Amino acid sequence: MQRTEIATLGKVALVHRLYKLLPERLQPTTLHAQGDDAAVLATSSDERLLLSNTLMLEGIHFDLTYTPLKHLGYKAITALCSEIYAMNGWPTQITLSLGLSARFSVEDVEELLEGAIVACQRNRADLVKIDVTSSLTGLSLALSGVGRAQEEAIAYRSGARPTDLICLTGDLGAAYMGLQLLEREKRVFAGEEVEAYDPDFAGHEYILERQLRPQSRGELIHRLAEAGLRPSAMIDVVDGLSSALLHLAHDSGVGIRIYEDRLPIDFETARMAEEFNLNVSTVALSGGEDYELLFTLPLGMLDEARSIDGLRIIGHVTEASLGSCLVTRDGGEIELRAQDWHRSDA
Repeated sequence: MQRTEIATLGKVALVHRLYKLLPERLQPTTLHAQGDDAAVLATSSDERLLLSNTLMLEGIHFDLTYTPLKHLGYKAITALCSEIYAMNGWPTQITLSLGLSARFSVEDVEELLEGAIVACQRNRADLVKIDVTSSLTGLSLALSGVGRAQEEAIAYRSGARPTDLICLTGDLGAAYMGLQLLEREKRVFAGEEVEAYDPDFAGHEYILERQLRPQSRGELIHRLAEAGLRPSAMIDVVDGLSSALLHLAHDSGVGIRIYEDRLPIDFETARMAEEFNLNVSTVALSGGEDYELLFTLPLGMLDEARSIDGLRIIGHVTEASLGSCLVTRDGGEIELRAQDWHRSDA
């Protein structure tokens, strides 16, 4: 039997390949189950159920050297809720399963749960089931979430059309630079006497908050509804802006044009990128863990989009034949790439 290394495909192509192995749907209530941030199930009314899940593993998604358990619980719920918001819906119920090694105490688990509960309350979702099991490899968190949305309001990744506006909430790259700062201090800590170690995080509060205790963008769903705006396509920015844009382009069968001078970047992020000798635009495009919402709107909604606080129009949708690119400040064009996109034909 042929052996294909996962690294030759990349995350996105692997998931596409696995979806192709699924049989035909057996349940008439399963309306949409592939490729988006959440699956869509029918109910007896015009409301739809949204199902999503996420998995977080110690050493892969978080490092307990510098991540408080309370913040980890909060961040895990934020990540799950962000996926449901990315369908233009609302999270309602969440389940949490924990894999625990012997080094964790009851008090540790309670601390993690405390953060998860705070995040659930912020997102107005109920934590309805908790399960624990033993683990030989540290801590793992598996979450599943249910959300709701009106049928006509659901935003898939496949709905973007040429001339649509490309819109983005918040700013980019802060979480990544917060991670770089924490990793640097971890290396310093490893080489110092513990008693002498005194990290100085003054002036870096914003990027640390974005890494350790990110916020989901549920308030945007409210504002879009109040303004009468329905995104034609939407996705949350988890693995970097480039990756999210390539998802939209692939699933919608379109091209993408975004502009470097429109990328929203906080001053603290830019300053830290300079300190690390990193290109700040590259950080914004590829950093990850932003949990912002990226979506498209018809061009006719330009004025309404401009009226929403915290929303930035960063580009527009084009024909697929034009590809997906970043227009630089000097007018050049650079093809968008992302680490988790290797092959899309797997």
